[in-house]
Amino acid sequence: MAHFYDFDFDDAVLDGIDAMGYTQATPIQELAIPYLLQNRDLIGCAQTGTGKTAAYLLPLMNKILNSDRKGIQALIVAPTRELALQIDQALTGFAYYSGISSIAVYGGGKGEDFDREKKALTTGTDIIIATPGRLLSHLNLGYVKTDTLQTLILDEADRMLDMGFNEDIIKINNYLPANKQTVMFSATMPPRIRQLANKMLRNPAEVNIAISKPAAGIQQTAYCVYDAQKIPLLMHLLKSKELISVIVFSSTKQNVKNMERELKKLGLSIAAIHSDLEQNEREEVLLKFRNRDLKVLVATDVLSRGIDIENISLVVNFDVPGDGEDYIHRVGRTARAETKGEAITFISPDDMRRFGSIERLIGYEITKAEVPAEFGETPAYNGNAARPKKSGGGKKRFGKKKQKGPQPAKS
Repeated sequence: MAHFYDFDFDDAVLDGIDAMGYTQATPIQELAIPYLLQNRDLIGCAQTGTGKTAAYLLPLMNKILNSDRKGIQALIVAPTRELALQIDQALTGFAYYSGISSIAVYGGGKGEDFDREKKALTTGTDIIIATPGRLLSHLNLGYVKTDTLQTLILDEADRMLDMGFNEDIIKINNYLPANKQTVMFSATMPPRIRQLANKMLRNPAEVNIAISKPAAGIQQTAYCVYDAQKIPLLMHLLKSKELISVIVFSSTKQNVKNMERELKKLGLSIAAIHSDLEQNEREEVLLKFRNRDLKVLVATDVLSRGIDIENISLVVNFDVPGDGEDYIHRVGRTARAETKGEAITFISPDDMRRFGSIERLIGYEITKAEVPAEFGETPAYNGNAARPKKSGGGKKRFGKKKQKGPQPAKS
């Protein structure tokens, strides 16, 4: 494994690396940095938590320090405001000794935030870190001068395409100089990413690290349960484990809201993040979680990618994610940077086939733990099962879903 001093970095970059406590490069950094220092276009494919952000930030900083630094030098596009803020925070740390300036540009804020962004974009900043929609709002108004731009970086490119930003990315690229370095990082490499890369990149180098595999340090376990058993089992697990910090994911904001209400009954320090919260509310919750003022965070998939919080000891999938890549990104919130972590998934009868598909994607079977007897009879796992047909026409409420099979015993 390479040491950061093995790369021909400017002293100011090395000082920032030392200040951040970095010593050895991760595999994706070791492979990507030499190409980026050569000013090559690049496609980088690696799972979450492998150090992709530093892999492109460090050579980008080095490039800027060796340029005339007139006008905007680089643009980093990210799918969510959380990831944009995370990148900006990482850059602030690395750039402490270099004087490189940046601004995070994202939606959901107040009117004065837009004005602050406009001022930075017109007076000049070295690096813009932006979400696609907000950036286009500024570009369409005509005052962003991009003629000095040298580098475009697309982070979490697969996620941006999943969120419908393909056309926005093409529009953004049309505002930028043709003669620039373009870098694309993605956790997966489906055909749509290849097509986008063919349109935007010139003779790119390509690096790939462990596609579609959870990190080795994650202890993965699953429980087969009926829907009504999920919250009681979650409460039991949280009471029985000594945990530093926990993230519980669900695919719906209604489940998240209900979990927050039920788990507060345990007296846990807990908060929820979902799309109904204002941006400042979400940032406040994340800050408290980072500072360990909150022990448990319940969230929709808005946090499954693009948020870097150290020492998350447990990730719980309250329901099985929509596809295997979402599973990998959810559980990837723990065991980051070669640490250890735990991931637990609740599998209902409706979700068994989908979980079986996840196991086939990652190439191995995940351990099915035994549910304590006090919760009553549980369904048997069958990863090849057809999705059960639902009966009845009424709305099904969280925790009250009618189902075949026994209800959990009351404790």
